[in-house]
Amino acid sequence: QRKNPFSNDDRLASKPVHTHRGDPTYGRPLEGSQTEQRGKDAHSHVGKEVEELCLIIRSTGEVGEDGHVSVTFGQLFETYVTISNKVVGILLRARKHGLVHFEGEMLWQGKDDDVIITLL
Repeated sequence: QRKNPFSNDDRLASKPVHTHRGDPTYGRPLEGSQTEQRGKDAHSHVGKEVEELCLIIRSTGEVGEDGHVSVTFGQLFETYVTISNKVVGILLRARKHGLVHFEGEMLWQGKDDDVIITLL
């Protein structure tokens, strides 16, 4: 529509045609758009789920000799799955932010039930 001479939509004409990797807006929605707001809302929601997961670990886990609270994945899965079915994804996000530690790339129900998850 940007190249269409019969289009009256000013929003399309004012947008840059292409952004490049060096551009700070590359891969980001337009400022003030509904897409940007949905992204912010999703980020906030996931942050709350990570906080809730950490609280569950703290309440169900046991304090070790190093002072950190730990719980097995199996125990955490059984407790948290009643709250959310995204326990593994939320654990990965929490690890990315340095809030928990566990061995391995991914955790699988049954196979990794004995993996220790430590709250940092």
